[in-house]
Amino acid sequence: MEDLAEYIVDEIGDIVLEHEIRLGELILTVRRDAIERALSFLRDDSTVDCKILLDVCGVDFPSRLERFEVVYNLLSVRQNHRVRVKVTTDEDTPVPSVASVFSTANWFEREVWDLYGVFFSDHPDLRRLLTDYGFEGHPLRKDFPLTGYVEVRYDDEAKRVVYEPVKLPQDFRTFDFLSPWEGEQRNLPGDEKAAVEDAAAEKTD
Repeated sequence: MEDLAEYIVDEIGDIVLEHEIRLGELILTVRRDAIERALSFLRDDSTVDCKILLDVCGVDFPSRLERFEVVYNLLSVRQNHRVRVKVTTDEDTPVPSVASVFSTANWFEREVWDLYGVFFSDHPDLRRLLTDYGFEGHPLRKDFPLTGYVEVRYDDEAKRVVYEPVKLPQDFRTFDFLSPWEGEQRNLPGDEKAAVEDAAAEKTD
């Protein structure tokens, strides 16, 4: 993999920001505006020969200035190696779509847009994929609330699915300690030792 990394850097080093080998896979971080060129080279070059785009996914690092990473996982069946390519972006800067390079990127990019809110410029059909059309927010962002913003239920009177703001009522509870999880009244095995130790400590004092 070291030889492969050196070869790629020699060929397209002007767009490779950094590279590393981790767990037997080559990881390249490239310039966002050059992602199409990078993937085209990795696909078409006979030495790299990554003909398959396995996945495109997002990662959220809220503390970073460019909080999102878009990760492209490539596979070469002929050369028997994998190459991972990463670009970074923020909430407002689009990433060029690579659907023209790998047609499988179409739905992968739609998924990243839906779940992270990363916009892909020149995408042929950038719509939500896993959430509803009226869904607010992007649920895999780290700052998205765990409860979401709305809850969905079927209203039998209206005979349709309705969306309502999330309600988290805390019902009044009485603790009768009948459940073993709420407290145990009898002495458990071993408790008698603690009583003996306490009594011995009192005599010493």
